[in-house]
Amino acid sequence: MSQKITLAEADGHAFSAWRSDPVQPVRGGIVVLHAVYGLTNHMGDVCEQYASHGYAAIAPALYDRIGKDVVHPYTAQGAAAGTQSYKSLTQAQILADVQACADALRPLGRVAISGFCTGGTWAWIAAAELEFNAQVNFYGSQVPAHLALAPRCPTIMHYGDSDHVVPMDGIERIRSARPEALIHVYPGGKHAFFNPEQQNYDSAHAALAMERSIAFLDQHLRR
Repeated sequence: MSQKITLAEADGHAFSAWRSDPVQPVRGGIVVLHAVYGLTNHMGDVCEQYASHGYAAIAPALYDRIGKDVVHPYTAQGAAAGTQSYKSLTQAQILADVQACADALRPLGRVAISGFCTGGTWAWIAAAELEFNAQVNFYGSQVPAHLALAPRCPTIMHYGDSDHVVPMDGIERIRSARPEALIHVYPGGKHAFFNPEQQNYDSAHAALAMERSIAFLDQHLRR
């Protein structure tokens, strides 16, 4: 079961995170970046899912630089507030938090980066700027705006073909610019189809996306 931990950086910043560790032998680690709503309980559940497949997982509270335990509701107003929360952070700050999580997992083996929505955008950026062994990206919202960046690790991506945030033309732009990325498109899938706390949740798509993600991690993280 996921637990809340505190990680500290060299500059003195300390932040909360969900962490879940496997019962079975560890296959590697994964850093999971939250959507605009912040470090919700769903992120703890995601960490637990990865741990159940042998991967230690940490999901940092990136908004702790703004205030402790900042979480926005699953509403249009919450999404707008979360967008502003992310915009108040610098790239250097976000990547420092990501690096601290990766450093905590690295003693266990190879480490992947993942993220949802805006967290998926930052996973894309982190995969280009930092050292990771794989990337698992769930409907990264602004990836089409960052195609000049190339992930330095194998990448799998999950999008729905009915995603109002990243429509099919955006997905095709990613395919064209980064053909090395493995992109799965889910028929009828909407934005946030993986999150059971949101109305667009699709249990079948979520299960298949996790199955594909674990197979991908097994390929690129296991020694």
